[in-house]
Amino acid sequence: MPNKKIFIIAGEVSGDALGARIMRQMRNAEFAGIGGAEMTACGLKSIFPMSDLSVMGVIEVLAHARTLSRRINQTVDAIIKYAPDTVLTIDSPGFARSVIKKLRKSAHAREMIARGLRFHHVVAPQVWAWRPGRAKKYARTFDKLYAFFDFEVPYFTKYGLDTIAVGHPIAEGLIGVDKPRVAGDKIITLVPGSRMGEVKRLLPVFHEFIEKIPNAGEYKFAIPVVETTAEYVKSVVAKWNVRPEIIPAAARYDLYRRTYVAVVASGTVSAEMAMLHVPAIVVYKMNRVTTWIGHLLIRVRWASLVNILLNRTVYPEFLGEKATAKNIAHAFDKMIAPGAREKIITELRAADNMWVRPEGAASKIIAESVSRKC
Repeated sequence: MPNKKIFIIAGEVSGDALGARIMRQMRNAEFAGIGGAEMTACGLKSIFPMSDLSVMGVIEVLAHARTLSRRINQTVDAIIKYAPDTVLTIDSPGFARSVIKKLRKSAHAREMIARGLRFHHVVAPQVWAWRPGRAKKYARTFDKLYAFFDFEVPYFTKYGLDTIAVGHPIAEGLIGVDKPRVAGDKIITLVPGSRMGEVKRLLPVFHEFIEKIPNAGEYKFAIPVVETTAEYVKSVVAKWNVRPEIIPAAARYDLYRRTYVAVVASGTVSAEMAMLHVPAIVVYKMNRVTTWIGHLLIRVRWASLVNILLNRTVYPEFLGEKATAKNIAHAFDKMIAPGAREKIITELRAADNMWVRPEGAASKIIAESVSRKC
């Protein structure tokens, strides 16, 4: 029996990590597609750099529209040429939907669909937070959706989209392996994100925050960086009075386990910190237009998943115009007060069973499902 052919697409670091885990679970499959360093290490030859898809925000997408349009067309052509059994897209929803919508209009692809080509997508859009109408659009685009949590499933199944909850993929290797904190230096980890735009917006805030810590000499500072932002971050922090250590993304989990307090960009990293029981402050800055649109559309109280899952503020959040060094410094002072960190860590441990599924790791569940449906 011939190997299953999977065209797999990841558009950012977290998707690349999950894509690699899925690939390792599917030993008898062949892969083509788009990915980063981890998927490349598993044998994928990316048809173009994954960094071309790492765009977030209304203005940012518009600024890169020409590149994205070219990459959409290139991806469609590559899929038709490869003739896979399944197209598996991981996050990057705008790009994924654009590719598949264009495929469904192609005469060549329609023939492939008639022969059994299916479209699977990992990461359900947070329709419970904003733009609930996206659920219907996903049902028209994809054949199967892998959500993280049970509460997300009904938003999509009501429109006929086959949807299963697989747990949060980054819980693999994090939940249940909590290591004792290393005594000694108190490390403050600063995570400005993985996209250049968010890094440029948050680094000045982080710098000002360090300057506001009265006893900054008592701490060590570190910034994990991805390959695409490493040189920029190094050049910026070289001018700071207090210079954080620059840590490659591949070593980030070891850093997180040694972290005393973290200040992180809103997104996947806040979930990683929660799973590792690291007290953290969540921040995010966007351009003014994106911030204004967000105020109009977002319908939830929190951005951090751990806060949403526990239905209370465990991680302080400062988004948009509230993402200031003054606010971060105030939250930091409260967090290091006697007993405060320990209370947060206890609350984070209470969320452990919400991140994982009894059936096993998310990558295993997804791999088995894709294998069955090919």
